[in-house]
Amino acid sequence: MSRILLVEDNEMNRDMLSRRLERKGFEVIIAVDGEEAVNKATAEMPDLILMDMSLPVLDGWEATRKIKADSNTALIPVIGLSAHAMAGDREKGLASGCNDYDTKPVEFERLLGKINELLTA
Repeated sequence: MSRILLVEDNEMNRDMLSRRLERKGFEVIIAVDGEEAVNKATAEMPDLILMDMSLPVLDGWEATRKIKADSNTALIPVIGLSAHAMAGDREKGLASGCNDYDTKPVEFERLLGKINELLTA
């Protein structure tokens, strides 16, 4: 069973996405801000991270940079998620260390395809 760290500060989004992932057979670990994401990535060593980019305490861009800068967590794939589909956001996400990027609201089947692709890479 693959373990996914879901980093999302919005309770409704977090609950909906975690339930759908669990139904697909994933174990879901939750973090609600960027600082908690960095700590849980190190402590839990998930197989993949779904990182909201607009987070309190430490935003998703900086949390991803910290995770990728740590040799223990650098190889964990990160998919950045953002409701801000602005020009350049995908490039900014990839530049911060995200392996892929998707927009919210999440189109679950598309996101699931990206997750499976990164987990089998």
